[in-house]
Amino acid sequence: MHAIILAGGKGERLRPYTQDRPKPMVEILGIPILGYQIEWLRNQGITDVVVACGYRHEVIQDYFDDGRKWGVRIRYSVEREPLGRGGALKQAMALVDGEVCVATNGDVITNVPLREVVDQHRRRGDLATLVLSPFVSPYGIVDVDEDDRITGFHEKPELPYWINAGVYVLDRAVRDLLPDVGDHETTTFPALARQGRLGAYRSRAYWRGVDTIKDLSEVTKELEQRLLSAFLG
Repeated sequence: MHAIILAGGKGERLRPYTQDRPKPMVEILGIPILGYQIEWLRNQGITDVVVACGYRHEVIQDYFDDGRKWGVRIRYSVEREPLGRGGALKQAMALVDGEVCVATNGDVITNVPLREVVDQHRRRGDLATLVLSPFVSPYGIVDVDEDDRITGFHEKPELPYWINAGVYVLDRAVRDLLPDVGDHETTTFPALARQGRLGAYRSRAYWRGVDTIKDLSEVTKELEQRLLSAFLG
């Protein structure tokens, strides 16, 4: 099973951490985000990883090399000029064998059960399947009654909506539908949705996107808590 990691982001909202490295190489508890992703992919049965990279790609290649130390085979699809996520994905898919592959944004920390996503994708016959995560309010919610009295508070509750988690399962045929330059999430995926060929896998597994310094701080605290809980049983 093959996977593509989109790791070309500059991560301007994570500066100064991205001053000398691409966004997916920002460290959390001493391990780059890409390290967490590759461990997750390997534990889910992925044997081959293609890293789609551009900005400061040499930092990624120097750190991970051919992937042998990580238990997978890693190859690199390097953008010589900015292609956008869709163009980068299209270029990387040329290095992928098999009829189905996994793709993920390079700034995601998750433990989504990929085998279940792939099984659903194959069973339903969709061209692409998106993993969806619950939308958690970034703010606390206040309950107010008809007399304008506050009756309760909810700290960052889960709302009745789902968001794109940036993790996909793709059929090989999707490559021809991707833009040469541009973003697949604003071109290819909406077109597949209109055709009824885009599946969804709703998951409440751990998922966080690391886009800002605040995200980085929160994910660090959450992983520390999970490590402590695992250690204490």
